[in-house]
Amino acid sequence: MKSKFYTKKQITSEDIKHFFLFWKGRSKGMVYTRNLKWSDLRFIFFPKGFEEKYGYLGTGVYETSSYFKVLYPLVLAMDYEAKPKWCPRWFLRFTHVFGNDMSIVRVRNWFWYNLHKKLTKGITFYDWKTKWHDHDLRISIAAPAHLQDLADDIEHGFYKRGKKDEETN
Repeated sequence: MKSKFYTKKQITSEDIKHFFLFWKGRSKGMVYTRNLKWSDLRFIFFPKGFEEKYGYLGTGVYETSSYFKVLYPLVLAMDYEAKPKWCPRWFLRFTHVFGNDMSIVRVRNWFWYNLHKKLTKGITFYDWKTKWHDHDLRISIAAPAHLQDLADDIEHGFYKRGKKDEETN
């Protein structure tokens, strides 16, 4: 049997009232974007490597990367500023997983997201990339001015060293 909303007759105001009476709309609460796996829980409590330990900052700096030595001091300085002394890193990783869904652009749960932002003072390592084969390093962070200056100095120093190597060859 077809519903009266799918017939070809004209919909009346009584039909609309009936529809809105029983329409629940979007349910409120947690918005699930993906299922949690064991690797997510392992990431929280037992991080492997640098990128997982400081992953709550949003960093994607791997120890195997050739740029690891360049970005290492910046990530440590950001961690020193962002992590409250009384708060363990596993809790910051927990808020990063459940609040941001391990992303820098997605919000999974507003309570955990806001708590993460409040605890880390909004300090985030957005992105880093290179252009022109080791001649230009671009770092995008959200941090206080002194950390921004450190990122700028790393960028300019990296550019000068890359340019200098090219002129000698």
